[in-house]
Amino acid sequence: MLVVLGFLMIATFMGLIMTKRLTPLLALIIVPTVFGLFAGAGLGIGDMVMDSVKDMSSTAALLMFAIIYFGLMIDVGLFDKLVNLIVRATGHDPAKVVVGTMILTALVSLDGDGSTTYIVVTAAMLPVYQRLGLSPVVLTCIAGLTNGALNIVPWGGPTARAAAALHVEATDIFLPMLPSLAAGLVVIFVFAVLLGRSERRRLATADPARWGRGAAVGAGAPGTGTSRSNTPLLTGEGLTDTALDPNRESLRPRLFWFNLALTVAVMVLLVADVVPLPYLFMVASAIALVVNFPKMSDQGKMLASHSSSVIAVVSMVMAAAVLTGILSGTGMVEAMSKWLVEVIPSSMGPYMAVLTGLISIPATFFMSNDAFYFGILPVLTETGAHYGIPAVDMARASITGQPVHMQSPLVPAILLLVSLAGVQLGDHHKKVLWRALVVALVMLVVGVVVGAVGIG
Repeated sequence: MLVVLGFLMIATFMGLIMTKRLTPLLALIIVPTVFGLFAGAGLGIGDMVMDSVKDMSSTAALLMFAIIYFGLMIDVGLFDKLVNLIVRATGHDPAKVVVGTMILTALVSLDGDGSTTYIVVTAAMLPVYQRLGLSPVVLTCIAGLTNGALNIVPWGGPTARAAAALHVEATDIFLPMLPSLAAGLVVIFVFAVLLGRSERRRLATADPARWGRGAAVGAGAPGTGTSRSNTPLLTGEGLTDTALDPNRESLRPRLFWFNLALTVAVMVLLVADVVPLPYLFMVASAIALVVNFPKMSDQGKMLASHSSSVIAVVSMVMAAAVLTGILSGTGMVEAMSKWLVEVIPSSMGPYMAVLTGLISIPATFFMSNDAFYFGILPVLTETGAHYGIPAVDMARASITGQPVHMQSPLVPAILLLVSLAGVQLGDHHKKVLWRALVVALVMLVVGVVVGAVGIG
């Protein structure tokens, strides 16, 4: 009975959010509550949920202050100079422009928000693509791949969800996966170089008179005879009304080096893992606010400007406590895992972590992260536990499918990217999907090789 209720609850939850009958937040609260009562939880359902809320509090704190910190860094202009530096460095060489797109995407992706990343990247790079005649599909491909790989950062959606669903620390999931992330980024870099060179050849073939010289040399805007010094950089109208509006009141150009040093220090401490991440971002956010906005009224205004993002993410984590608490408290997870143990051949048991990584690739493309991490991953993890595979290994394997997931039409950010770039989603998928699959598989294989994803 518990097995039937468990799978029916997951199916109902997934169905409601995939058909957009309910928002994930409401589905996380309502669906498990109803099924928990059917499972006989009674008045004890409240204790189940509150115990789960306590386990998720550190994850919620991490997300809250990481969003505030990186949001502030964008507000004060930390990334503006980096954008201009990349644009200057790429010149008019298609290969350099595409690689510059990857670097910029990687830098801005550190804020953990795909929509913001794509707004910044398209605002900075799309005019360059249009001026040089480069295909905007290349832009969406490289931006989508890079953001997908970096979507596994601790304050990003999947790692936070995996940590919340399995009650493990986000840093325990992420840090051992750094070699996998590095390998994924190397593969994306290779793709960027190859795509850039392909664009260079295409342009030279299509218009030899225009591209016979200068494209790789960066002599000036093609066909104009102008020098690079006369080519306008994207520091004015091209960025207006975007996250990099050069006239926004929050800019603090005199504090650029301080903000850069603070961010580098945060990244170093993050990797060193000497301070709990939630506390690290609490302190960093406080320092950033006090230094950049000394007036208390300005501090309140800046915090309020990021309140919608904070509420959306933190409320989701807290709501997830309802699903995970009831799923485990009623015994559904245990009953479902025992059933899966009987169904899955014993020969596959020791490879449950690898199998989870492979399942995550198509599963997270055809369903939301909420459905996979809160509905399916706990069941797979409980099954893996019977073969001695730690929950944290299952969590690490589960995030390797993110390069593919981020290309899904279920992800609003990718719809924003193709819309801003004027690209058809089908054209984007033709260019990006097989490359995303390669990146995901490389990340999974490297995870196994370095021991982050164990085999029982």
